[in-house]
Amino acid sequence: MRALLLALLALLTPALFAQSNDWATPAEQSNYRTTPDYAATMAYLRRVAAAKPQQVRIEPFGKSGEGRELDIVIASKDGVFDPDKLHAAKRPIVLVQNAIHAGEMDGKDSCLALLRDMVITGKEAALLDRAVFVFIPMYNADGHERRSPYNRINQNGPEEMGWRGNGTNINLNRDYMKADAPETHAFIVMFHRWLPDFFVDDHVTDGADFQYDVTFTIEHLPNLNADSGHWLDESVIPDLEHQVDATGHLASPTYISLVDDSDPSKGLGFDSYVPRFSTGYMNLENRPSMLVEMHMLKDYKTRVTGNYELLRALCKVVNRDADKLIALNEAADREAEKLGAHPLGNVGYPLALGWSGETTPFLFRGYKYTRDLSAISGTVWVQYSHEPWNATLPMQTGAKVTVSAVPPAAYIIPPQWTHVIDVLAAHQVVMRRTTASWTAPVETYRCHDGNWQQPPFEGHHPMFAGEGSKGHPGEPPQCTLVTETMTFPANSAVVELNQRLSHVAMAWLEPMAPDSAMAWNAFDPIFEQREYGEPYVLEKLAREMMARDAKLKTEFEQRVENDPKFAANPYARLAFFYDHSPWMDPKLGLYPVGRLTKLDGVPLR
Repeated sequence: MRALLLALLALLTPALFAQSNDWATPAEQSNYRTTPDYAATMAYLRRVAAAKPQQVRIEPFGKSGEGRELDIVIASKDGVFDPDKLHAAKRPIVLVQNAIHAGEMDGKDSCLALLRDMVITGKEAALLDRAVFVFIPMYNADGHERRSPYNRINQNGPEEMGWRGNGTNINLNRDYMKADAPETHAFIVMFHRWLPDFFVDDHVTDGADFQYDVTFTIEHLPNLNADSGHWLDESVIPDLEHQVDATGHLASPTYISLVDDSDPSKGLGFDSYVPRFSTGYMNLENRPSMLVEMHMLKDYKTRVTGNYELLRALCKVVNRDADKLIALNEAADREAEKLGAHPLGNVGYPLALGWSGETTPFLFRGYKYTRDLSAISGTVWVQYSHEPWNATLPMQTGAKVTVSAVPPAAYIIPPQWTHVIDVLAAHQVVMRRTTASWTAPVETYRCHDGNWQQPPFEGHHPMFAGEGSKGHPGEPPQCTLVTETMTFPANSAVVELNQRLSHVAMAWLEPMAPDSAMAWNAFDPIFEQREYGEPYVLEKLAREMMARDAKLKTEFEQRVENDPKFAANPYARLAFFYDHSPWMDPKLGLYPVGRLTKLDGVPLR
């Protein structure tokens, strides 16, 4: 009997091996030396879809700037590919985004292998018991095809890789809120059609050297629904770490961001992702998300297989906690819908977070290193060994709200601010229009003293300091809440905060928010003075004003005495009087968007 079984096994083994090898992904076929280009990637996926049409579908969701088709791949156990039907059946949807930075394509190749094991080999078929697996193979398709061995100096393989920016060199992972790129517009429409229950953004790190090959961050901060945060913190994060470690990979449940890159012993810094990033934007969408960062210095096989194990672990958790996850997301949506319908009094909605000052001991698995003064850079040069260094370091934890705003019932935007309205429309925020001109006292802001970053950042000169900024950094304006009588023409856009996307509206329309329309230059003209006085006219005006107003005269003289910069600037001295005269533009620095505490009397259609 045993001889017969051995004979059968001998006959079957080559066939099984041939079948398994026949479905090897392009990366596996090269022993992870290479990653497939756009055409080869889609050819493999179409082959899988043709073999299992009852379980796999490829759907286009838009075009890149250079005209390449953007696709999602859907794996559903029973041929249901309609997101409305899937939501009705309470089947959680996991959406994985790959190659937004197209030199970081580890997630693409791990998704190809995971899809194969779900539907071809059947090894991971159980991952589709409740969950539906949806992934974007190459979000930055144009950057993906700008292939070179020299695109990422910090990264260990593959032999060629794509480029960080898209066809116009925009970093798509800074574009979620401002939505400049066609890829972003297509993504938002697709995202809202599918409205996934869990979102994953696959990346590869830059930064320090350490033992971990898998690092991941799941936001569970004050700007996320509290119950969702508890589930993530207490159940999901430790489970993913345990599952990945059990496979032989080493996972860190936090992105390794050193307080001081030149001295790892100082510990790990605090990270909070604002809405320009994928995970920051997902908080506005009321959905949990995970940022995956494979370690750049590990070989490509280690990175791809580690990414695979993390996605596999997440799918297991989503299947296990399917009902809980769906219920949490529904509750988060209901909470967002109440933001304006039931005003919160003086309770502010958090728009930006910072480190609270707390630290938590963290067992860091790094490598021993030396620190030397470099004759090249003139600063400290850190050189890592590959000798393990396990040290308990302080990790910055705890978040405090640094920018907040009390939600109004609605915002009203004059129709001439078309770009501001168009971005809200791209995000599919629900808006109504006024049928006639309307004048009334409304809340708004008076803003001043903002600075614009001089080097461009993502095609803008924003009112914040972008990464790597040199020279003059950006600074947000100082805005004070005021009540002004304002006139809004017919066809003004009214955005009520009784909708699922109320957080998106606030993040775009509150001027002090980190990725607001104000921060991204949409309202720059309100800071520009159009009318002015000639010096010879202002000289005469200044003398007349001081003769009439002793208090103004004293204020000017004290300013000259106490402010050397002002005293040395002839234009500023004359502008002082222009600014105090009736010729000064009353709308200079006046935020044109109104905050409505109620909609009574607003002529709406």
